[in-house]
Order: sequence, then structure tokens, then C-alpha cells
Amino acid sequence: MKVLLTTTSFQDTPGPHHHKLKDAGLELICERGPLPESRMLELVGEVDGFICGDDEITQAVVDKALPRLKVISKYGIGLDKIDVDYVTEKKIPLTFCPGVNHTTVAEHTFALLLALSRQLVIEANHCSVGEWVRLTGNEIMGKTISIIGMGRIGKEVAIRANAFGMNAVGFDLYWDEEFAGKYDVKRAANMDEALCAGDVVSLHVNLTDETRDLINKEKIAQMKDGVIILNCARGEIVNTEDLADALKEGTVGGYGADVLDVEPPPADHPLLRAKNTVITPHIGSRTYESVQRQAGMAADNLILALQGEKPRAQANDVPVSKHI
Repeated sequence: MKVLLTTTSFQDTPGPHHHKLKDAGLELICERGPLPESRMLELVGEVDGFICGDDEITQAVVDKALPRLKVISKYGIGLDKIDVDYVTEKKIPLTFCPGVNHTTVAEHTFALLLALSRQLVIEANHCSVGEWVRLTGNEIMGKTISIIGMGRIGKEVAIRANAFGMNAVGFDLYWDEEFAGKYDVKRAANMDEALCAGDVVSLHVNLTDETRDLINKEKIAQMKDGVIILNCARGEIVNTEDLADALKEGTVGGYGADVLDVEPPPADHPLLRAKNTVITPHIGSRTYESVQRQAGMAADNLILALQGEKPRAQANDVPVSKHI
């Protein structure tokens, strides 16, 4: 059985997940993702399963992969690069890995916030070339953070905000009253109320047609002057051109992001050198602990599905059948 493995953190991080695939007797075809549709079309057709990251799995890729493809195991939770409806229509089990990286991403969110608030990257760069430049930063204690999306990651951000002495405002269609009460998270009546309330706005929603370009010129105009925006979700949630303009004008005081609308970005991407930005290369969930949890679950899901057993987490309602 051949498996196409594209996620780089799975490949680059040692751990028991490698042994799981070896012990299952699977032949691995390793590529450095995320891969565009054109490259996926070159690789599929002779593989029985995918362990994928943010590769483009379109209708054309699925059609080329059939009839041999038996399972798609998503490394992570975001399914926006996969045509889930078509995969389901073709009766291909699609698994994913919920609940394995929320702590890691929440920690990274606060790393970005602290870096922006205290101008840590600028200061460290001065010191690295022998310059002793002492800038004045800002505390985050007492500031209001608006958390857009109160799922697992949003909740972990709220817990950390509470520990830092911040005031938390949350918005989510599915509100957990018990959690909000325990961690003193005020519920915003709607998205606009949440956006207006925050000195910091932290994005933790899935990419959908409704959330694409969620942060745009009109929404930025509603926010507090000098707001810091954090994005460890998906780059397409933010309108790049509108945000770049707002950073230049100073209406947005800082942007900390682990994601961009194009990854890897071109050298002239407008946010890479924009004022008051800290951009990291989609490493929010890339810690040894998180990778081993995530990779172990992705490997288990793949192997279980190929064996005709129920995966640990499945994203579509397709019965599995025994193949190995």
C-alpha cells in the first residue's frame, strides 16, 4: 500500500508516528507540501492514501486518484483546501485531528501579541547588530481582547488572557455559557460588537465563504484606532490590501500573523514588510509536543481506515471498508 505524505512537520519531527507507518508496512512517497493542484495531479493515481497538510485536493485530484485512493488523512483540522463535498460524494473517508494543537496555537497567539506590544523583534534586531536602542512598549494587562471564534483554540486564548489580566470579549455562534462564566468572558451580541470592543482582536474561525475577507476596510473602520489584530487561523480571513493600507495609515497599530493568503508568499507580499507586523511561517502548531500528537493521530486515522476500522476522528460520514 502506497501513501503520499506531504506535511513537512510530520516528516521533520522525530517521534513514534514514523514507526506507526513503518510497522503498518506502508510504502511512503514523501513530498514537501503544501502542494498545488498541478503537483498533486502528477503524484496521485497510484497511491492508496494521503496524509496531507494544506495541499489542494480538488475534484480533479480526486478523480485522478480514483479508483485506487482509499482514505485521506488530514494532518490538522483545517479542511478548506479539500473539496469535502466531492470527497464525500465519491465515498472516500476523510479523517482529521481535532483537539491536538489548541494549546500550542494559543501560546503562539500570545507570543505574537507580546512581540508586538513590547516591540521585541525590532529590539532584538537592534541588539543583534550591536545597537542599544531602548524603545517604549505597552502592557497588555487591563486591555480588552476580542476573541472571534470561541472553539478550542479561542477558549485557550481566553484562559491565557485571563491569566495576563486582560478583559476578554468573545463571539461565537455556539456559546459555551459555563466556560464564559468560569473565565469571565463577556459575550458579544454580534461580530461588530466584538470587533468594536477590542484593543486586540484575535481571529480563531475556520475559513468559509462567510469568513473570507472578514477583516476588511469597512470592519477596520469600526475597530478602535490603533487596534492590534492577531491571526493564527487562515490568511484569507483578512483582506491583505485593506490591512496593508490600514497599517501604513496607523489605524491598525499592529498585525501578528502565522498565516498569509498565499503560502509561501511572494517576496513582494504587501504584509511582509508592512509597518508594525510580526509574521511567522505557519508554525503555530509546530512544536515537538503538538506535532507528535497531531502526527500520531493522523497516522492512526490512516491505518485504522485502511484496516476497515473506525478512525479516531472522521470529518465526513463515509463508511470505511477493509483494504489491508
